[in-house]
Amino acid sequence: MIDDTAKEISKRLQKMGDKEDARFLQGFFKTGVGQYGEGDIFLGIRVPAVRKLAKEYNDLPLKEILSLLKSPYHEIRLFALILFVNAFAQSDETIQKKIYDLYLANTRYINNWDLVDISAPNIIGAFLMERNREPLYQLAKSKSLWERRIAMLATFYFIRNKQFADTLKIAEILLRDKEDLIHKAAGWMLREVGKRDMKCAELFLKEHCRKMPRTMLRYVIERFTPAKRRKYLNGG
Repeated sequence: MIDDTAKEISKRLQKMGDKEDARFLQGFFKTGVGQYGEGDIFLGIRVPAVRKLAKEYNDLPLKEILSLLKSPYHEIRLFALILFVNAFAQSDETIQKKIYDLYLANTRYINNWDLVDISAPNIIGAFLMERNREPLYQLAKSKSLWERRIAMLATFYFIRNKQFADTLKIAEILLRDKEDLIHKAAGWMLREVGKRDMKCAELFLKEHCRKMPRTMLRYVIERFTPAKRRKYLNGG
């Protein structure tokens, strides 16, 4: 059966869980009623341990990886996304397109900020690097918090390649977003732009700092001098 290895992996990961760590992670990732991670279930496995196990399964077929992505357990979904990222990096364009399509068809399982952040730049961003980036703008306007974060984080791949235009455009789309996790993501990406091109980041700030959510602004200016931080906090 196609899922035999996936079942074996799931059992191994469940055995690795730690109840005390699981309780901590349930709180840290806001899984309570009405919170952004409502209903998510943690096994209590730290990321380095998940990554270490993933190295044993780099040849796992995409269908089995997808079955793991649909797990109710957070760390098993994380494991699947690590495998997708690894497979994408090692594959030709045909397989990369399959991984990209599978990812976008299953965003409902990529439903917490760590899952997005570990995967979106290296799959969505990497795939669109030399292609039309319109899919990011569709994601940025999605009703799904996680799809909007995917749009923002995907641009990290462009930033690393010194391309900033899409980061700025998507951050502008998200200026009025109601979710704090989006404010943090946009602020973080703008800060990354600033690390590479301070003038570019400051031009964006000068235009938008007065209407930018406070959390977003604080993330952008985190590494500025105290005087410059005060300047932008006071409206530029």
